[in-house]
Amino acid sequence: MKTAVVVFPGSNCDRDLAVALRETTGVAPAMVWHGDTDLPAGLDLIALPGGFSYGDYLRSGAMSARSPVMRAVVAAAERGVAVLGVCNGFQVLTEAGLLPGALMRNAGLDFVCRTVALEVANSQTSFTSRYDAGETIRIPVAHHDGNYFADDATLDRLEGEGRVVFRYGESVNGSARRIAGIVNDQGNVLGLMPHPERVIEDAHGGTDGRRMFDGLVAALG
Repeated sequence: MKTAVVVFPGSNCDRDLAVALRETTGVAPAMVWHGDTDLPAGLDLIALPGGFSYGDYLRSGAMSARSPVMRAVVAAAERGVAVLGVCNGFQVLTEAGLLPGALMRNAGLDFVCRTVALEVANSQTSFTSRYDAGETIRIPVAHHDGNYFADDATLDRLEGEGRVVFRYGESVNGSARRIAGIVNDQGNVLGLMPHPERVIEDAHGGTDGRRMFDGLVAALG
């Protein structure tokens, strides 16, 4: 399985994602600089990491969405290549138009950094195949701009099409309908605010995140 992690100025979770991918696929991912115009050939998965790309100036993810490499990421996603955006990566995906909606400042304007309960709303994607629908898992969050917003028509469409894949067990940041993660209409692009790469081994205090990567290996490897 061939993977790549895109690194933006201010990314600080790129190494975490790289370690998770190396540990679960057995092969270190390519680290792709945001200023590159091309991606490695034959990729099975592209990962956009968490952090504070470009210092979160303008809006979180807005400047990174216009980095040269994102043209290649969008083209790959449109061809069906799997794309995973975690935290800041989710913000970049919405700003790039690969996912609907927007990530706003958390309700209360607080930075939230703790492990939270997540409900698996859809287990029929390549990202969630190792989970059971309705299962509660525990994944850390660390964000200030994770309040997912979309208009009611978009929210209804996401719900009706099964594109809401994770929900917070309780309101963490004010997200509409407690949405924590969504997929695109093809099901090959996932954006989520929690960090599955931070719970892939027992030393992390849990392994609920590992099942996402194991499922991707089974589906794409």
